[in-house]
Amino acid sequence: MVGGAMEDGAREVERWEGYVDWRSRPAVKGRHGGMVAASFVLVAEVLENLAFLANASNLVTYLMKSMHYSPAQSATTVTNFMGTAFLLGLFGGFLSDAVCTTYAVYLISAFVEFMGLVVLTIQARSPSLMPPECTKAAGALPCEPVSGGKKAMLFVGLYLTALGIGGIKGSLPSHGAEQFDEHTPRGRKGRSTFFNYYVFCLSCGALIAVTFAVWVEDNKGWQWGFGISTIAILLSIPVFAAGSKFYRSKVPTGSPLVTIGKVLLAAASARRGGTQSASNGAVIDRAPSPTGSTDMKEYCKPGSTCAADEVTEPSQELSGLNRAVQCQPRHRTLACTVQEVEDVKIVLMVLPIFLSTIMLNCCLAQLSTFSVEQAATMNTHVGGLKVPPASLPVFPVTFIILLAPIYDHIIVPFARRVTGTEMGITHLQRIGTGLVLSIVAMAVAAVVEVKRKNVATDAGMMDSTAPLPITFFWIAFQYLFLGSADLFTLAGLLEFFFSEAPPRMRSLATSLSWASLALGYYLSSVLVTVVNSATGRGGHRAWLEGASLNHYHLERFYWLMCVLSALNYVFFLVLAIRYKYRNAGVIKG
Repeated sequence: MVGGAMEDGAREVERWEGYVDWRSRPAVKGRHGGMVAASFVLVAEVLENLAFLANASNLVTYLMKSMHYSPAQSATTVTNFMGTAFLLGLFGGFLSDAVCTTYAVYLISAFVEFMGLVVLTIQARSPSLMPPECTKAAGALPCEPVSGGKKAMLFVGLYLTALGIGGIKGSLPSHGAEQFDEHTPRGRKGRSTFFNYYVFCLSCGALIAVTFAVWVEDNKGWQWGFGISTIAILLSIPVFAAGSKFYRSKVPTGSPLVTIGKVLLAAASARRGGTQSASNGAVIDRAPSPTGSTDMKEYCKPGSTCAADEVTEPSQELSGLNRAVQCQPRHRTLACTVQEVEDVKIVLMVLPIFLSTIMLNCCLAQLSTFSVEQAATMNTHVGGLKVPPASLPVFPVTFIILLAPIYDHIIVPFARRVTGTEMGITHLQRIGTGLVLSIVAMAVAAVVEVKRKNVATDAGMMDSTAPLPITFFWIAFQYLFLGSADLFTLAGLLEFFFSEAPPRMRSLATSLSWASLALGYYLSSVLVTVVNSATGRGGHRAWLEGASLNHYHLERFYWLMCVLSALNYVFFLVLAIRYKYRNAGVIKG
């Protein structure tokens, strides 16, 4: 009987606390988790991003040529679609934390995206579901944009796809990161490698999308392009499911929004006088570089009496929230633990970092809109091959594919030796590097646009629709800098939010990376509207209006973006200098 109890205890030790396998049974150490499990996530991400970007990268062309939208309408529709897709990542993250495991959320979301792509494929394949064909020859009637039921079908397909993309973005990165034991240096390094290769796999999917898929769309028809996306997302489901026996998934612990709301309400309404709980003087300590666990209970040494929820004093950051535990609550349902207060504090402390990355993603939005339109006016021939303008992202994604392994296997180990720290390069240093590169990218974009327009003027082709005598490789420079910025910032943000966030809020917090992308796309649309409104007064032609792109003042818009990005970097720098990472541990009082 004693032997049986000892065996039960041994089995208990082998379990991952708070994690289950795909059948909702307790996850077991040595059997679940690790790089093998994360590898299936990475392969699924290649297929998922291929499905997404095969359409998104060339969607502005589809809307202009097939749906007869104007360049401005097309750009706005694309930015709104991509913004919505990324913003819905918050919904996917919320579901992963509060309702389902990340495993279940991914499978459901992939099916939803598949259904949206089926709708788009059917429409592109059926002439009766498309607007009437037209010619843009001189004297011809203006093309009629898609409308009525056909327009409704287009947007149903687009936003079903966006809903699926959001669920995947909100669950897949967190699911991969959950496979690593953050309580060991090896596990934390493995998690960091996973995020680097997650961006690597994003780029691999993007590379296939902007080369093969875009070529098919431009030369064989959009029904084949949407078909490629449909097949890719369908294949990702069995690929992801093949790793089921290796996965461990965090058990949902209820809505993180309820916890945040409770702490804020308790702090605002708490009565003066009296304390809610006793303390032994242990306080949270924060440090300027990340290391160690983010779970407060792990800071206490085995055998000690420390229990984070009962005896840890709240930190002095955002001390106004301490009233939620130091004062009597108005109602017993508002009673909070120190852990809950510290969880809410860290969420509030990372929000300014999140806000400082939106401007970078506003710059990235230009890669899907004006940069594609610029390239479409230039000579896109390489030898005897005509390169579709939407394939321009091949430059940044190829650079990321080459740089990501070098960064993970050479740069980071070297930085670890130089700095003597576990991370080598902190998350905020990576994000800051990306912000600097985005400033350079916008300056380069402005200079290249000036050169492009000078060529059009000198050749007398300001009103011509023929390709300008300038190679599209000039546009590659802004793609290169923005692609590099994306590598540093996206991987840094994903790991920063995941490692800093409280365990019960990780998927939602990680989704802030995608929300930043979404708000960047929305900000791009708002900036275009505001700039046109401000510059079009007094009888002047707005910067971003004209008979063709040659008549736009796009270079001025890029310079404005450069200045705004520089101001944003100063804002980020102030935040980064003052930020203290939460996972430094507990100092015993």
